[in-house]
Amino acid sequence: MKGFDDRFADLPDYIVGITREIWEDRGIGTLNRYYAPDIVVRTPMGVALGNQATVAATMATLHEFPDRQLYAEDVIWSGDDDAGFLSSHRIISTGTHLGDGQYGTASGRRFRIRVIADCAAKGNVIDDEWLVRDYGGLVRQLGLDPQTVAADLVTSGRAAPFTPAIDQPGPYRAQGNDSEWGQRYADSLRRIMAGDFTHILQDWDRAMLGEYPGARSTIGTQDASGFWLGLRSAFPSATFTIHHQIGMEGGLMPPRAAIRWSLQGRHDGWGAFGRPTGAEVHVMGISHAEFGPWGLRREYALYDEIAIWTQILMAR
Repeated sequence: MKGFDDRFADLPDYIVGITREIWEDRGIGTLNRYYAPDIVVRTPMGVALGNQATVAATMATLHEFPDRQLYAEDVIWSGDDDAGFLSSHRIISTGTHLGDGQYGTASGRRFRIRVIADCAAKGNVIDDEWLVRDYGGLVRQLGLDPQTVAADLVTSGRAAPFTPAIDQPGPYRAQGNDSEWGQRYADSLRRIMAGDFTHILQDWDRAMLGEYPGARSTIGTQDASGFWLGLRSAFPSATFTIHHQIGMEGGLMPPRAAIRWSLQGRHDGWGAFGRPTGAEVHVMGISHAEFGPWGLRREYALYDEIAIWTQILMAR
């Protein structure tokens, strides 16, 4: 790869390697080398500008969870040397609450959640990022309630959830690739968001496994349909948009896809977020899918429950 350190064999090796160097190897200072000085990092909880914000957040996290581990589950990627690369990195994150911090007094509780980070990289530097973690799953495992955590963020004035209105432009402009697998998953999500939940029951592998917010693991198409129905029914009039789409094969893995998407609209239906409030909400989501002989066989779909509850409560 042009401009990258020779020790990295390919983009997945680069992404997995620097993640371990930063977190497990405590090379926090390497963020000054691997992250652009003016990087834009977007999460459902807001926008952070510059690598120094990332350095500070990383130190605070490691203070609170000193044994934190980030296990690379997959890297789905696209791009080239000239346009830059986009890696959609799926991680299993674990840790123990051993230090006081934003989650309160150290409780000694352990957590295990999934995170998906979409990172744009060029010339050995990450210069644009979108990251969604299972925040709701994390706080539940620490003995907290997502709505209560969201309410505390609002009342303390610390809530600044991401919306397109506060986004900042970054250098990455591509939208992925034209692989049939990315297109297949994108078509599935569009059908689901148009109310075609029968599509899941008929066209996905009946024994499919799902990983969803709240650290929820499911088996079978009925549960997968229930997950998507719960989200869509909470925001039935919201606009669904696909922002980035990758499909790929190889690497001793099944055909797979990564989609970054959003829902923008009002909380105007009964669903996963309770009584309709009419609040204007932006849902940032990233999903991965794997395919087999009987259709979609694995799905990993993430959004941030607490960011959504925060927007609902702020509107009240």
